[in-house]
Amino acid sequence: MPCGAPSPSAPARHLLLSAAAAAAASVAGAGAGAAGAVRGGGAVRRAARVVLAALLRRQAVFLFAPLLYVAAMLLYMGSISLDSVPRIISRPAPGSLYRSPQLYARLRADMDADNATDALATVWRHAYKGGIWRPCINNITYDLPESNGYIYVEANGGLNQQRASICNAVAVAGFLNATLVIPNFHYHSIWRDPSKFSDIYDEEHFVQRLKNDVRVVDKVPEFIMERFGHNLSNVFNFKIKAWSSIRYYKEAVLPKLIEERLIRISPFANRLSFDAPSAVQRLRCLANFEALKFSKPITTLSDILVSRMREKSAENNGKYVAVHLRFEEDMVAFSCCVFDGGEKEKKELDAARERGWRGKFTRPGRVIRPGAIRMNGKCPLTPLEVGLMLRGMGFSNNTAIYLASGRIYKSEKNMAPLLEMFPLLQTKETLASDEELAPFKNFSSRMAAIDYTVCVHSEVFVTTQGGNFPHFLLGHRRYIYGGHSKTIKPDKRRLAVLFDSPRIGWKSLKRQLVNMRTHSDAKGIEMKRANESIYTFPCPDCMCRSNKSEHSKSIQAR
Repeated sequence: MPCGAPSPSAPARHLLLSAAAAAAASVAGAGAGAAGAVRGGGAVRRAARVVLAALLRRQAVFLFAPLLYVAAMLLYMGSISLDSVPRIISRPAPGSLYRSPQLYARLRADMDADNATDALATVWRHAYKGGIWRPCINNITYDLPESNGYIYVEANGGLNQQRASICNAVAVAGFLNATLVIPNFHYHSIWRDPSKFSDIYDEEHFVQRLKNDVRVVDKVPEFIMERFGHNLSNVFNFKIKAWSSIRYYKEAVLPKLIEERLIRISPFANRLSFDAPSAVQRLRCLANFEALKFSKPITTLSDILVSRMREKSAENNGKYVAVHLRFEEDMVAFSCCVFDGGEKEKKELDAARERGWRGKFTRPGRVIRPGAIRMNGKCPLTPLEVGLMLRGMGFSNNTAIYLASGRIYKSEKNMAPLLEMFPLLQTKETLASDEELAPFKNFSSRMAAIDYTVCVHSEVFVTTQGGNFPHFLLGHRRYIYGGHSKTIKPDKRRLAVLFDSPRIGWKSLKRQLVNMRTHSDAKGIEMKRANESIYTFPCPDCMCRSNKSEHSKSIQAR
């Protein structure tokens, strides 16, 4: 009993003694059987009274009474057979299992019978309150002041991460009134692409389009390199934190630039905050949407593939759907999701994780919960799930699909259902001949640039996993399609639940997926908010509102 608490009154003490004695008698009776309880009940009650009386004298009943109660309950439960206790059956949480193949098998007949509607004829009918937008990056006509020095950056990552580095470098160089050296591409162990800037982009166009805003040169002049022994490793290298403000560049980088006349920034991915002044944002817009144009070989083949896709979709007035599918082995392994391959799949993906990220997934204390990952919408969509989703959204089996992807994990097995649902599906490998693809085949960034271009010109773009590729595409499509991305970005948490539903019918599934498509349509036009990417949301920094007549005139002029 707590210090200072009053002792129980005599009647209360009598009641406590009686109740405790009765409980002790029940415990003894449960342990010894009915006969023993009759013989020894009186002795047990007397012993219980003595014990409790001693406890009450010491004012500790409120501490020990609960313990005695728990002990009595445990003894009582021990006298009951476990066979008589009802079993609790644990069921997987909705959306935690990969049941899409079973759903497809059950709904396929109804899906094939329902091929009358065509989403390509009805998509993008949402009324946009924000109006129509048009590109408007004002050109500068005045001469540039004398340069403060040269900036050399090393762009790392894949195609679109390098693209962000280039655009940020243009913005920083313009803001600091520096001369930008054509960025060098860092060779990465994952992409393994030794391509240089001019292999992927039209260097001459890049320099000319920026000449009124930023000086760009292909190499550092000799008289500058002499100061550093013609060795770039001797040049001062800034290690800049990710998402640094433009103010940091002015206060920390500019003085060193003026002093040294040449500085190096490596690596340079994501080293500039998205929350920047309008002058900096304008330079980013100019670099990304106007100055960066793919090289002539990439543009030529990409235009040929776009033309062939439009021929394949002649029944739909040349409109086709582009899907960015991330279901390569490394993506599947990194996700830690479980599909339908059983123990063999587990061993393969465990080995892939160890090859790519040695020890990352097996370190002590790391717990992987595939069910929770799937419920949170983090699992990459399988080709089968992409097909189910698109058919449910109203795209008929005569819709031409362009698939932008790397090497699909277990391609023969996993691609079969998608090809059943969309027999007109194409990839760059099926559209182009071996001879046409040969110059690009061993260069991942050049192959990605081809995919990028064909996706930009599709009527519908479908993103399934996120990443730099779709983020840049969303913004690029907004820039050329009046501010609208024309992109389907599915709710993967909702998809996980739908595809895990054992009793859902085709009509119910289709109704919910059409609503999901409509939601993507409504989200097509979005304004950039603070700290969001200008490369994904070009409105309003890179675009201006226009009325419908102005927009139609600009479309006719192209």
